[in-house]
Amino acid sequence: MSSKASVTATSPRGEATPAPVASGRETVVSSADASVTREDVKTSYRRWAPVYDWMFGASLQDGRNKLIAHVERLKPKRLLEIGVGTGLLVPRYPRSTQVVGIDISEDMLAAAQRRVTALGLTNVELRAGDCEQMNFADGEFDCVVIPYVLSVTPDPARLVHEAIRVCAPEGRIIVANHFNGSKSWALFEKLYAPLAAKIGFRSDFSYEEHILAHPWTVESVETANWLGLSKVVVLRKR
Repeated sequence: MSSKASVTATSPRGEATPAPVASGRETVVSSADASVTREDVKTSYRRWAPVYDWMFGASLQDGRNKLIAHVERLKPKRLLEIGVGTGLLVPRYPRSTQVVGIDISEDMLAAAQRRVTALGLTNVELRAGDCEQMNFADGEFDCVVIPYVLSVTPDPARLVHEAIRVCAPEGRIIVANHFNGSKSWALFEKLYAPLAAKIGFRSDFSYEEHILAHPWTVESVETANWLGLSKVVVLRKR
């Protein structure tokens, strides 16, 4: 696969379309928020793309390191990254793993493509698409990673359903995300919630609702990032 792999967009039925209609990363959102338009999403991440690495690179790196350690242990043949963003993780996947990264934001994907091209990564393909309704076959990937996406997608349950669907039987799904319940963050979460909704982040996000309620098996959980803000969860498809 060429290091200049094109960024493609397809509809859920597979035909070409000028733009996807929903996101694995969103401008949203309190949990009771109403629908957000495609243009809201594109506008938000057009604004964030130039500064995303600076804002969220080092601050969330501990969680990425732990996620990558699990991927290196698993050595999957084919991996899907849901919400690939600017491609911060793609250089760190094993070169023997064929990686597909999907995101709605053309601006974020453009940054990811520059990274792929500059590093000559021949094992990475980038696609524009709807992370809640993906155009992949059932069981297509040995491993699916969801880094810092669940709490910023319009419908987390729908995204989880899709992640499970495209993961192979006995495959692994690795989630890195903020969850509430940390004593260190309890007051911060309450104070931060109004601002969080404006910048596209649910500060109050339940591990029980968004992890334990789904039909997968939890293999491991570890805290990550400053004051245990995040968890890295390894799940096995049943």
